[in-house]
Amino acid sequence: SGTGKDGRITKEDILSHLNLASGMDTGDRQIVPSKLPLDTGSRIEERVPLSRLRATVAKRLLQATQTTAMLTTFNEVNMAPIIEIRNRYKDDFEKAHDGVRLGFMSFFVRASVEALKRYPAVNASLDGDDMIYHGYQDISVAIGSPRGLVTPVLRNADNMGLAEIESQIRDFGGKAKDGKLTIDDMKGGTFTISNGGVYGSLLSTPI
Repeated sequence: SGTGKDGRITKEDILSHLNLASGMDTGDRQIVPSKLPLDTGSRIEERVPLSRLRATVAKRLLQATQTTAMLTTFNEVNMAPIIEIRNRYKDDFEKAHDGVRLGFMSFFVRASVEALKRYPAVNASLDGDDMIYHGYQDISVAIGSPRGLVTPVLRNADNMGLAEIESQIRDFGGKAKDGKLTIDDMKGGTFTISNGGVYGSLLSTPI
């Protein structure tokens, strides 16, 4: 039974119970404030400092929502020709390029590069009252890591072939897994390709 009004359980009641359950007097130990039950009942929260990476990502996401006109559009694409090409050449490709596998992402990167050349405004960025048109395509590619989804940048992707794209994505994946990606690796992309499929998504609209 609680000591609060009408027998309600208070925060002090819970603290006393936790201390008694551990066999200690109230003065013997101190519960970490970040793990205290809140006024909303018995729900518990834990406060953990953000890593430098997550803090930077959070800041950039907030900036993106505040400074861009966001919309989502979906279009169907016939992937049959790409699937056929990949199935036909993937084994020869892997042998010719020292174990680098031919995936779909390299096709997506090359398709994006060609589209950005045709529609340079999509590849542009805003700086104050100026619009900057980039004469290059630096493609950010989403990669899952133990610390969350990260987007390292393929610099000058317009000058890269399929094998070079796949090789660099593989290298980024290894660095992400080992926690060795730097902020510079993820800075300055002009266009981003995400991949919600690895999480079982049919469609996704990431920031």
